[in-house]
Amino acid sequence: MTTPIKRINKRMPGWAKVVSALVLVLVVFFAGIRFSVLPGLKDLFGTETNDRSGPALLQSIQDMSRYDAASGNFQIVVDLEKDAKLLPDAIRGSRTLYVGAGTVDAYVDLGKVGEDDVTVNDDRTSATLRLPHAALGKPSLDPDRSYAVSKQRGLLDRLGDLFSDNPNGEQAVQKLAVKHIGDAAKDSELTARAETNTTGMLEGLLHSLGFKEVKVTYGA
Repeated sequence: MTTPIKRINKRMPGWAKVVSALVLVLVVFFAGIRFSVLPGLKDLFGTETNDRSGPALLQSIQDMSRYDAASGNFQIVVDLEKDAKLLPDAIRGSRTLYVGAGTVDAYVDLGKVGEDDVTVNDDRTSATLRLPHAALGKPSLDPDRSYAVSKQRGLLDRLGDLFSDNPNGEQAVQKLAVKHIGDAAKDSELTARAETNTTGMLEGLLHSLGFKEVKVTYGA
């Protein structure tokens, strides 16, 4: 004997109906995603990007008195891994391999040069200048040349991305990349090159003004 369909529906509990409806929705949703990648159906499930940003506001203006004398290009491969205690990596944890490329400028602050730091003889043929040592600017990460090579995340981390305002955020690896680029600039000869270039610039400028002897020194 067979049981009528109406009797089966009456015997189905309420929670089972909710689960069945949820499964049906998920099936339709993932089917739509699959259909969207098929040729001819991309426009149906595609997205449109609209830039609704407001105009940029000028907040302040600062006069610059420094001479940017050298710029260094750096690249670093960041391998950042985060592990959770008492949980395997497949459940909780992440590892990101990130290539960071950026620049660091070296400059001489000419605004710190005082009257006592410049000496000119009476014939205006000889000049001596004492400048502050070259310093390094803040590292600047180039987004066009920086990218994530690979990302590995545990199940809980992937679920957390669903409720995050910034899923798959790369702030941590970007900060590490900037830090390592800054450290590399400190260990390089970038400031020495900046002082050499500044000396050449000032010698050429003063020679064009009629000075025959130009001496440039650097101090704290």
